[in-house]
Amino acid sequence: MNVRTIALVTGANKGIGYEIAAGLGALGWSVGVGARDDRRREAAVEKLRATGVDAFGVALDVTDDASVTTAAQVIEEQAGRLDVLVNNAAVAGGMPQEPTSVDLATVRTVVETNVLGVIRVTNTMLPLLRRSASPRIVNMSSSVGSLTRQSGTAGEPTTGPVAVAYAPSKTFLNAVTVQYARELSGTNILINAGCPGYVATDLNGFRGVRTPEQGAAIAITLATLPDDGPTGQFFEDAGVVPW
Repeated sequence: MNVRTIALVTGANKGIGYEIAAGLGALGWSVGVGARDDRRREAAVEKLRATGVDAFGVALDVTDDASVTTAAQVIEEQAGRLDVLVNNAAVAGGMPQEPTSVDLATVRTVVETNVLGVIRVTNTMLPLLRRSASPRIVNMSSSVGSLTRQSGTAGEPTTGPVAVAYAPSKTFLNAVTVQYARELSGTNILINAGCPGYVATDLNGFRGVRTPEQGAAIAITLATLPDDGPTGQFFEDAGVVPW
């Protein structure tokens, strides 16, 4: 049995996901690099290994049942358990996304990855997580999923563009996180949502103002919570994000 902490990061071949994998690997953890593109996944694994990270590739398409099942089998064979799952894989769906003119196929595609993909991966990995002494689940959300910030209430400025697929998908994800926390209450599994901030990635055409490494910080914080840490909450670097 591998005595190292075992983590899986979805969408880890680039951007925030890659930096989450790098940050967890820097702690001495063994990190599964989940990604659907074979070439990019293996390139990321090689790059991480070159920096001393104990990384291994996990072929993973979060929208495909068979792919996720196979990924769980890989982790089973690699380590026999999973300590930390970071659900990072996401799509923006392209802009514009005005609600009066959006193509419903865009909404379906975004929700399939950003919400249903998280449920699919989480449920498939739960048996492995239950074998851990201190299992943690981190769902990478966004402040655009905050209804408070989207509506500009409670003194918060309105955040993000009008985006009827992407923004509500993160609101949906936040609600899903709460439901998991409720069901898993009384277990040792802690699950929280984290906002990386406005990070320059290809998701936003590199318009963000933060680096992927800065964006990864909240995931690393939530992945390393103590056993008496919070669950079912929504955080950014500055603290709790309003729902």
